[in-house]
Amino acid sequence: MDKGGQQIFIIDPRKEQTKGKDVLSMNIAAAKAVATIVKSTLGPRGMDKMLVNPLGDITITNDGATILHDMSIEHPTAKMLVEVAQSLESSAGDGTTSAVVFTGALLEKAEGIIEKGIHPSVVVKGYKLAAEKAVEILENLAVTAGEEDKELLIKTARTSITGKASEKYNRLIAELCVDAVLAIHEEGKADLKNIILTKDIGGLVENTEFVEGVVIDKVALDKNFSLRVVNPNIALIDTPMETEKTANKAKLQISNVIDIENFVKQEDAALFEMADYIIRAGANAVFCSKGMDDKIAAYLQSMGIYATRRVKNDDMQHLADATGGRPVRNIKELTEKELGHAGLLEQDRDGDQGKTYLRDCKGAKSVSIVLRGGTEHVVDNLERAIDDALKVVKCVVEDGKVVAGGGASEMEVALLLRSYASSIGGREQTAITAFAEALEEIPRTIARNAGLDTIDTILNLRAKHAENKNAGLNILTGAAEDMLEKGVVDPLRVKVNSIKAGSETAAMVLRVDSMLRAQSSSMQEVRPEHMASTYDGMSAPALNMRR
Repeated sequence: MDKGGQQIFIIDPRKEQTKGKDVLSMNIAAAKAVATIVKSTLGPRGMDKMLVNPLGDITITNDGATILHDMSIEHPTAKMLVEVAQSLESSAGDGTTSAVVFTGALLEKAEGIIEKGIHPSVVVKGYKLAAEKAVEILENLAVTAGEEDKELLIKTARTSITGKASEKYNRLIAELCVDAVLAIHEEGKADLKNIILTKDIGGLVENTEFVEGVVIDKVALDKNFSLRVVNPNIALIDTPMETEKTANKAKLQISNVIDIENFVKQEDAALFEMADYIIRAGANAVFCSKGMDDKIAAYLQSMGIYATRRVKNDDMQHLADATGGRPVRNIKELTEKELGHAGLLEQDRDGDQGKTYLRDCKGAKSVSIVLRGGTEHVVDNLERAIDDALKVVKCVVEDGKVVAGGGASEMEVALLLRSYASSIGGREQTAITAFAEALEEIPRTIARNAGLDTIDTILNLRAKHAENKNAGLNILTGAAEDMLEKGVVDPLRVKVNSIKAGSETAAMVLRVDSMLRAQSSSMQEVRPEHMASTYDGMSAPALNMRR
């Protein structure tokens, strides 16, 4: 702005400003780029991405949330799509890739509508109406699934795992996840923090197992102690089992050898007294969260009592939840009532390293899944697949609703939205139709990633839906088949949250008509005496002087 020959700056000239259609095109392009990155990973035949961090560590995955998080995306609009994936990951556990692809498609369709002269606010309003109607349609399509319908829960878990883990072990992994969630759920709620995932690298994937109890990375202090203890009575000690040190420095003057012997005997007596409290309580397994004197450990194990020390606080809590024991901070208070119980204590040890399994803990509130695989990459990929499967099973147990997968629900919603659009009229119907087309991008992408002809696939699906609302894509044959009969099902929560997150993010991007961006070059304007290389006009102190 120029007034009287003097230039007036309303906005900091060092800020980069983009306005109008330019900012809209730039934001939509960024969103489309993010969607394109993960689009090839969607579906059972989706491809994987290899991510290499600055340290050279490799991650191979097709999980959308993991890919987008590890890519360290910087563009502000692109970050919003990353948040869509993270939102789905935390709330539903699955559907991250399809949500990002859907959001990208919504923005791509919106761009074409806006270029025809329709205002972004009209598009936003149409998308809002379409999203509300889509959720309503999905809820009508949903099938009831109770926690007692274990087979349907297994099918849901298998659908989530397909494409993320070996097809050979899908059934095994799905059953483990269902068993784990059913073991810890209470009153229709399942807290997945009570399911411990433990890695065992070097084993076979088929030996991955569910343990109704706890697995910890500890073994008995005595290498020769028995590897199995049947029906252990477990003491959880949350205090040091060793000679207490004085709070302040202290000196003890001893005049002869007998005094030294007496002093050592008194220390030993205090130590053995601790052990005797454990023995009298009837415990034959001791887990101590603090230090344990070697003399106590040797004494306990000579009496046939398993003993280990420095157990992590989280593991102590899981031990308490699984065995029903109560951690005690005063050993003198230990009685039979505070002891936990299990069916079997078993060690898998290699020298001083290994794991301790507490199995068959009746009524356990914490359970474990031991992940096994030949390499670290295999186990890490298996962990991501199981994490998603656990979350979708949790969704079904808590909500009791599933819908057909394989693109079936998206196609049915898209078809009904087209009919709904004609009833709305006005320019909003164009946006609602675009919303339906964006939904069809999900089955279209699944078909493309499976190597099928996308045009024929979509046409066949549309025709099949005239007679079967649950028709989805069978990627093995390319035919449109009933997904409920095929056992391809998704939690209702995954689909609903995907539509809500996608439509809300698209609306947020479309409302932006100006972007102000600070430039890093503005740091050059900092006065020299304020630079990090100087200190009050003098050289900065040497590194070793600052400490």
